[in-house]
Formats: sequence, structure tokens, C-alpha cells
Amino acid sequence: MSGVNKNIVILISGSGSNMAAIVSAARQRRWADRLGARVAAVISNKASAQGLVWAREQGIEVVALDHSRFGSREAFDGALMVDIDRFEPALVVLAGFMRILTPGFVQHYEGRLVNIHPSLLPAFTGLKTHQRAIEMGCRFAGATVHRVTAELDHGEILDQAVVPVLPGDTAEVLAARVLTQEHLMYPRAVEKLLART
Repeated sequence: MSGVNKNIVILISGSGSNMAAIVSAARQRRWADRLGARVAAVISNKASAQGLVWAREQGIEVVALDHSRFGSREAFDGALMVDIDRFEPALVVLAGFMRILTPGFVQHYEGRLVNIHPSLLPAFTGLKTHQRAIEMGCRFAGATVHRVTAELDHGEILDQAVVPVLPGDTAEVLAARVLTQEHLMYPRAVEKLLART
């Protein structure tokens, strides 16, 4: 691992299934050898996030930084930046990190900050994407990997996956179908970015 010089920091708030998909892809596709890259840390705004347990079991350094202990979003983001910057990240990957980030945070990681959103952007920014797609009668839904900018869910689109909306779908059923594609697409998009940096 002496040639590893591209650290990835992944931010999660819950189970971290996309985080796990990225960690698994990094191992299977030998990112350390091929790209000089590794997942250096997983950070959560919730100490109870199940993804932290899994990441720790993989030998990855984990950090829990409880957002409720801070008086403002700016204070939390400032502390989060200190934790992230210890790892000198080439990429900061949001994987179910349920926090709206401040403009200062986004600017600090400009060009290095990516997110996955469970819709075909620019459609259905924000929350409840699957329910909204069903209610609008969409025949297709999906997910988008994009660069993060100060405007929510509006950065450059890096990759998309499309799934059908089937008759009788509930938001939960559609979400599960989309998630299987997220687990394939997000590692692929991260790998492409690493190959360019």
C-alpha cells in the first residue's frame, strides 16, 4: 500500500449500504494497486449509525460527530471539516449523509465532493423522491451521482441509473429496486473520478 496517495472519506448517517458497496468495490477492483486509492475513513453525524459498526469491522477508521451537540450548522460543518481534513482526502463521498451542508463546507471541498441522489436529476430534488415519482405517473425512476454544489442536488451529473416504475409499486418497493442500481453505479462513478485525479 506504499503507493496509496488518494484517500477517500465517506460520510454516512445510517446503515451505509452505499458506503459498503464502495468499500467492497475498492477491494475487489484493487483500487489501492491500480489507482493508489483507499477508503481512509467513514464519518457519521450519528454515533448509532450501523454503517460505523460495519466499517470498523473492515479495519477502516471511523468517526462519530453528533450534529445535535452543535449550536449551528456552521459550527457542526466546521468541526466536520477538521475531522475530514486529517485524512487529506482526494474525494469526500456522501453516502446517505442526511445533512444539508453549508456553502462554506461545499466551497472547501469544491471539485472533491460527490453525492448520490435517489432520482433522475434534475427531476425530484430533495426528499420523498420515489413517492413523488409514483404520484406523477413516471414510467422510469433511478438515481444520480453528482458533484455537490451550494444549490441542493444541482451539481454536474457524473452518472445515472434508470429503473422502471412498475404497476403497483410502492415507494418502498421502488426504493429497493433503485438501491440495487445505486450499489453498482456509485462505486463505478467514484472509480472513474479517481482515475482522473
